[in-house]
Amino acid sequence: MSEDGRIRVLVVDDDPLVRSGLTMMLGGAGDIEVVGGAADGADVVDAVGRLAPHVVLMDVRMPVLDGITATTALGRRTGSAVGGPAVVMLTTFDADETVLAALRAGAAGFLLKHTPPAQIVDAVRRAAAGDPVLSPSVTRSVIAMAAGRPGPDTSGDSDAVARMNLLTDREREVAHAVSEGLSNAEIAERLHLSTSSIKATISSALTRLDLTNRIQLAILAHESRRR
Repeated sequence: MSEDGRIRVLVVDDDPLVRSGLTMMLGGAGDIEVVGGAADGADVVDAVGRLAPHVVLMDVRMPVLDGITATTALGRRTGSAVGGPAVVMLTTFDADETVLAALRAGAAGFLLKHTPPAQIVDAVRRAAAGDPVLSPSVTRSVIAMAAGRPGPDTSGDSDAVARMNLLTDREREVAHAVSEGLSNAEIAERLHLSTSSIKATISSALTRLDLTNRIQLAILAHESRRR
């Protein structure tokens, strides 16, 4: 959060009307401040460096640099697990391949542009807090979609196992629960821990593995079992 406690948001969309509409909508929330906008993904890295947003609302399709490529570039600049803003992708369509590509690139979530305003505001708050901007059911669907592809070869699975072995036993246990699409509350109930403890464990695992979000962690945990 900023010094005044507000969530700083950068809006990235090539349509000026969309940027204006999102800015006005988010501006009505007392705990959110839109600190700037950008018309293309090519401008994102510079804008984040100048404006230090907590959350980036990013269009998927833009004329010069698309949102998925821009998210990847942003992750390389800021470091994957820490130091960068949470990216929430915005689009007019929900093609499965686009959702998966966005999450693999490091996006914290995915919203359709016709999502009701109150839900977009809530998504910004959740992203700023480090929570997923996908329901557990969508999480399970994304993981199943990744698993249903022609799978990585044995060497790829071995690499996933080696990376998972970098985690503590508790982190690994929580990661596998995340790969089942469970929410933090469901994992906490299963392991008889507090929700805050689960969030801290996930954060620790992400940092240790240099990952951005729980979806990436879930996919890695799933791939480590595909041997």
